[in-house]
Amino acid sequence: MEETQLDFLAIGDITTDAFIRLKEAEVHCDVRTDSCQICMNFADKIPYESVTVIPAVGNSPNAAVSASRLGLSSALVANIGDDRNGEECLESLKKDNVQTDYIKKHHGMHTNYHYVLWYKDERTILVKHEDYTYTFPTIENLPKWVYLSSLGGSSEHFHQEISDFLASNPNIKLAFQPGTFQMRLGYEKLSQLYSRCDILICNMQEARLILKTNEREPGVLLRRFKSIGPKIVCITDGPKGAYTIGGLDKDDTRMWFMPPFPDPKPPVERTGAGDAFASTFASALILGKSVEEALKWAPINSAFVVQDIGAQKGLLTREALEQYLSTVGEEYKPKQI
Repeated sequence: MEETQLDFLAIGDITTDAFIRLKEAEVHCDVRTDSCQICMNFADKIPYESVTVIPAVGNSPNAAVSASRLGLSSALVANIGDDRNGEECLESLKKDNVQTDYIKKHHGMHTNYHYVLWYKDERTILVKHEDYTYTFPTIENLPKWVYLSSLGGSSEHFHQEISDFLASNPNIKLAFQPGTFQMRLGYEKLSQLYSRCDILICNMQEARLILKTNEREPGVLLRRFKSIGPKIVCITDGPKGAYTIGGLDKDDTRMWFMPPFPDPKPPVERTGAGDAFASTFASALILGKSVEEALKWAPINSAFVVQDIGAQKGLLTREALEQYLSTVGEEYKPKQI
């Protein structure tokens, strides 16, 4: 029996998140730079309210789960250690019907484990990426799409392997949601990937970091990214909404603004909101939706993710998302800019 072609192959690091809910802290912000700091007493005992441990998360695992719940066949390329945390990551992915054949287990190493300082509805994440040797697996069931996101600091050469794989398989489309290390590399070192993109997704702050600019005008940032090569660029701006340029037709240069979906109730915490938006936007396009339709899908999943702890619990099925979409008013739609 011939194997059905895989829809969605996510590539990126996987981790376990331990959410530590803080009780005693303060946040101080600089209105000139929009930067904020969380502050606690130094050399003190700091009470906390609870700890919630969530396995199998990270930008790409979150995207793989999102795609699976929206009806796509998905798999993940990642690395784990030979520990209980790694086993729990595999078990969690399998429950969401994410294929784990391309996850490499490294003997004698730990699975990534992050601590999330959760205060009010925001979080600060203490991250540690294990020093895995990244190697691209043999992909027997070639995917229709690759979704690339966050990788550790020892993965620079691995990006060339991904580029080579995509060059050898020109029919595979690429969605790229750059992670921290990839943004720090800059677009010059990853120019093959940026120019190969069918979809590039990041937030406003990340866009300025990648492009090494202080520019704040969304249209200028969109056009600069578009000139690098991506067919579609999507820049999110938190509760202000999102902006796009382009379409899967490379000659499409239309720009759109999408207002946010109203939060059903105040957010519990915001981990995974960006991943939910990015993966849902990409998944909608993979399912044959237009850019305008994808822009209506993405904020809904993002709004429901922040109603639960962690990046995956609140992710919707396609049926649930379309049900919520059917209840929105006429004002909830993208506007051409």
